[in-house]
Amino acid sequence: MREPLIPLREAILFPNAILPLIIARKFSKKAFYKAVKNGNYVLFLTQKDATVEFPEKKDLYTIGSLGKIIQHIETPDGMIRCIAQGIERVKVKNLVKKGPAEDFYFEAEYEEYPFASIDEKKQVFYIRMIKDVFRNLLRIERFIPDELLPSLMTSKDKLEVAYIIASNMPLPISQRQALLEQKNVESFLKNLHKLLVEELEFKQLKEKIEEKVKEEIRKGQKQVFLTEQMRQIQRELGYEEPDEFSSYFEAIKKAGMPREVEEKARSELNRLRKTPAFSPEATVIRTYLDWLINLPWNKRTKDNLDLKNVKKILDQDHYGLEEPKSRILEYLAVLKLKGRLRGQVLCFVGPPGVGKTSLAMSIARSLGRKFVRMSLGGVRDEAEIRGHRRTYVGALPGRIIQGVKKAGSKNPVFLLDEIDKVGMDFRGDPYAALMEVLDPEVNKNFQDHYLELEFDLSEVLFITTANTSYTIPLALRDRMEIIRLPGYLDIEKFHIAKKHLIPKLLKDAGLPESYFNISDNAIYTIIRTHTKEAGVRELERKLNKLIRISAKNYVEKKKKTYIKEKNINKYLGPPPYAKKESEKELPSGVVYGLAWTETGGEILRVEVLNLEGKGGLILTGQLGDVLQESAKAALSYVRSRAKLLDIDEKFYEKRDLHLHIPEGSIPKDGPSAGLAIMCAMISSLTKIPFPSDTAVTGEITLTGEVLKIGGLPEKISAAKRGGIKRVILPEENRAELAKIKPSLKEGVDFFFVKHVDQVLSKIFKVDYIRKTYRGDIQVVGSS
Repeated sequence: MREPLIPLREAILFPNAILPLIIARKFSKKAFYKAVKNGNYVLFLTQKDATVEFPEKKDLYTIGSLGKIIQHIETPDGMIRCIAQGIERVKVKNLVKKGPAEDFYFEAEYEEYPFASIDEKKQVFYIRMIKDVFRNLLRIERFIPDELLPSLMTSKDKLEVAYIIASNMPLPISQRQALLEQKNVESFLKNLHKLLVEELEFKQLKEKIEEKVKEEIRKGQKQVFLTEQMRQIQRELGYEEPDEFSSYFEAIKKAGMPREVEEKARSELNRLRKTPAFSPEATVIRTYLDWLINLPWNKRTKDNLDLKNVKKILDQDHYGLEEPKSRILEYLAVLKLKGRLRGQVLCFVGPPGVGKTSLAMSIARSLGRKFVRMSLGGVRDEAEIRGHRRTYVGALPGRIIQGVKKAGSKNPVFLLDEIDKVGMDFRGDPYAALMEVLDPEVNKNFQDHYLELEFDLSEVLFITTANTSYTIPLALRDRMEIIRLPGYLDIEKFHIAKKHLIPKLLKDAGLPESYFNISDNAIYTIIRTHTKEAGVRELERKLNKLIRISAKNYVEKKKKTYIKEKNINKYLGPPPYAKKESEKELPSGVVYGLAWTETGGEILRVEVLNLEGKGGLILTGQLGDVLQESAKAALSYVRSRAKLLDIDEKFYEKRDLHLHIPEGSIPKDGPSAGLAIMCAMISSLTKIPFPSDTAVTGEITLTGEVLKIGGLPEKISAAKRGGIKRVILPEENRAELAKIKPSLKEGVDFFFVKHVDQVLSKIFKVDYIRKTYRGDIQVVGSS
């Protein structure tokens, strides 16, 4: 069987359904006229892609409907409007183009492809369910032509009803085609019912959401109406308050803004006047104006320039710390002479617990300035410093501007805590942003991304803290004055405990002073055997525990607590740290080195064992790459001096050296242990013990030069804690030692060396070397 074929776009004709069509394409009109001549019968297949203008066989579904043209009319613009009625479902077997290439039409060979029938009762059941869902859908949205509704609602439960509904459903073409291609009536009705239910749920949810939106709009309109009504009533009663724009105008006048900032604020206020009151943009403008108005553009606190009073306050709050205190007094002296000083940037570097943060707070108190603290630990986003641009939802200024606003003055003491722990990732480099903040030459024109205006930070006293300065970029380090706070000595910790910690802890606990008695020896015992730190935090925790025990005795028995050296272990338990003093005599192959850590200095016990072997170097104790390289360099130098040291020159072929640094669970690295490792190797090979009261530190080269090391104050502090009497240092550290406070050097002799051979001469008594370097070792006494 053959009939003309019209391809459909975005439409499907079901059997017994009526479909209005507009025919515009030339080949479709040709097929239409051919069908009119042959009894009005025509085939309808749907295109897979509606955008294809000249479809081929592959662009059409193979299952469609045979339809009949019921009526038609030609329009003045050359198109044909018609109504087609589906007759039966068909399957197209072949498709051909009839006529010349420029004036063709489609003709198709087809076969009947009816739905397999089902039990009539079951069919009626499905159709009734479909009609029920359909009625509910119609209450929400009319998607069926009005002329079809009466016949649908009043018709009996026939299959034609389902066809008409399927034909007019607002569904994607692929889903409607899938319905047409179902194998039997039952699957067709089931899938149609499922799609109708899904569409109904979607329409109900949409209607619910739209109703909520309308309700919110009604509430907003009601609020606007009531607000305006209230304003009019207040005006009639004479209670009218200044409107929002007048309030902003007056606030801008009183804020003391620079001229360009005031112009920007007035411009934003004019924008606010033209913006609808409840639009999101109005909220953004209000927030921006609030920030501009509340920033201290011209507000500053008066500095306390009485140097004696400032020194008194600093001494009250902190014991020792002479260098930072002296630096603050110098700053104030210049400020008193000049009247104004550009912003200074101090960087306190030291181990945890030595008072870096509390010292910054004391500086603010002594100067009479407001204090602001910002922790930089873990900060990875540059916007934390500079803020977000106003184009972002919820944008705010950076934490620098937020801190200045919180202080309420433009000359606060601003503490940037843990500056060595700033991170960096795809969101930017906070260090780069800090360079502008901390550069006294340019921070007077600091520009926050949110404000988009310059704010003068030159009067802010910036103070930064760090545990180490090595992780701070050199360009940023160059903008700061580094003040090192080494670990406290035992006597300093004792005075801090007596003058500061114990009175503070007693006050916090609410315990009368007379009910807590602790001897001086007990405090020293806690410092030496119950704590191991450069600062005083652990000491504070131990004292706090003793005060809590005393408070318990006072509450339960009204009893005084006496804490002495003899009973300290009763309250605090066995001492976790035995007093680490140098041994009376060290075995050969053992040397004391000195190490720097973030928590202060440590004594390193460097051990080398001389074993039978094949010249291997065994390294244990979690030694880092740099430390391993130092060990290899030390071994090479020992080999070069084997003859002078009276060591078998071929020892490296017959012996293995095993280097170990105890406390193997702790990683160790750095070049400054090179000299100690070399001394331990020589001691092990020559069987000459190294002096037990001597420690060495220094980086060595293959030619024997001893290079400068870092962390000198911390290392000397560790040596004193460990009972070391002599320390061998690189000559290049002589100038640095001179700057260290005398109390830290007291009781220790310092030997300066330029070359390894000077150590061999002094310690291992090598005659040739002693003659060569006679008098070269210089000693700085402990006086």
